[in-house]
Amino acid sequence: MKPGDSNILTINGGSSSIKFALYKVGDPLARGLSGKVDRIGLSGTNLTFRGPCERLQNTRELIAADHKSAANSLLDWLETQPDFASVNAVGHRVVHGMKHSEPEIVTPDLLNELHRIAPYDPDHLPREIELIEAFRQRHPKLPQMACFDTAFHQAMPRVAKLLPIPRRFDAKGIQRYGFHGLSYAYLMEELARLGDPAGKTGRVILAHLGNGASLAAVRAGKSIDTSMGFTPTAGLVMSTRSGDLDPGLAPYLARTEQMTTKQFYDMVNHESGLLGISETSSDMRDLLERETGDVRAAEAVALFCYQVKKWIGSFAAALGGLDTLVFAGGIGENAPVARARICEGLNFLGVDLNESRNAETAPVISTDASRVIVRVIRTDEELMIARSVCRILETRAVDKNDQA
Repeated sequence: MKPGDSNILTINGGSSSIKFALYKVGDPLARGLSGKVDRIGLSGTNLTFRGPCERLQNTRELIAADHKSAANSLLDWLETQPDFASVNAVGHRVVHGMKHSEPEIVTPDLLNELHRIAPYDPDHLPREIELIEAFRQRHPKLPQMACFDTAFHQAMPRVAKLLPIPRRFDAKGIQRYGFHGLSYAYLMEELARLGDPAGKTGRVILAHLGNGASLAAVRAGKSIDTSMGFTPTAGLVMSTRSGDLDPGLAPYLARTEQMTTKQFYDMVNHESGLLGISETSSDMRDLLERETGDVRAAEAVALFCYQVKKWIGSFAAALGGLDTLVFAGGIGENAPVARARICEGLNFLGVDLNESRNAETAPVISTDASRVIVRVIRTDEELMIARSVCRILETRAVDKNDQA
């Protein structure tokens, strides 16, 4: 694989969207054409895209009733783009990877395994499998790599993985896995690039706060705990996900509301969180605009910030202190008010925010005297996927040379 001659395509499939990006191979990787298919399965499905030097996005409408048709429509369009001809590998974000601790080349055996574990994450895995299979059908010789969102947390100690239910379920793989691993891996690489010693030897809390939100506690570069658990629904309150709930709520609602398992699942994943509390929006930007005149919006914002603060406190206890706190994700990167409220009262941990730096979203938003460095880092899951694919291709090239 010669730098400049080839491209890597990254695919990041969500529950109702597909993000993609082309990266020109080199040092560093150069992002080229990128975009997103959103509102899959709904009216107004659109493909938005831009080139490497374009500020404004171009948009075209797609007919996509489901992820399979969306994937094929995206492929139809990608195949007309000049740079697609030089794509020599595709990297996919795969939300659930069970015991897999590294990105892997997609093989028939791996694909069969993904089909088997699809019930672990019915909102994401079936759609990601459809994307992989669409590429395999149309470009069977094109190598594909699965980059697992759970892999970053495989290093967690046993006590952080255990669920307090009968042990026989643990043998079936029912345990805490954690997610957002590609984002966390990227943030840790960025800490190393920035020369922050906490990235390799210290105590770090990473806060990926977006539509899906979670935190991770990292010691000496290894995840020791994270807020999401067996599924991405667990942990912190999110845009439409409830986060942690009293398990007794499910049978109570079954008795009193005749709520089925599916109805409960849909409620805690798609009707809860910020949307459920506010009754108006799942978007933090909307809620911050409305909070002064709408108590429901104000309570949604307050609950979110309160829960993030609690998770930071509990993870600082697990780590035995804190050296660096990182905010990332749509809320973490773009909501100074939320960051300020989260950090308010954390002085006892050594967190001291600089108001003007925070308002400007500076790379470091803590004061010079703060014992804890507080950073804002724009995460990039697609770039992390591209880096992982490059490493696999380089390893394969070395192995072939050794065998020769």
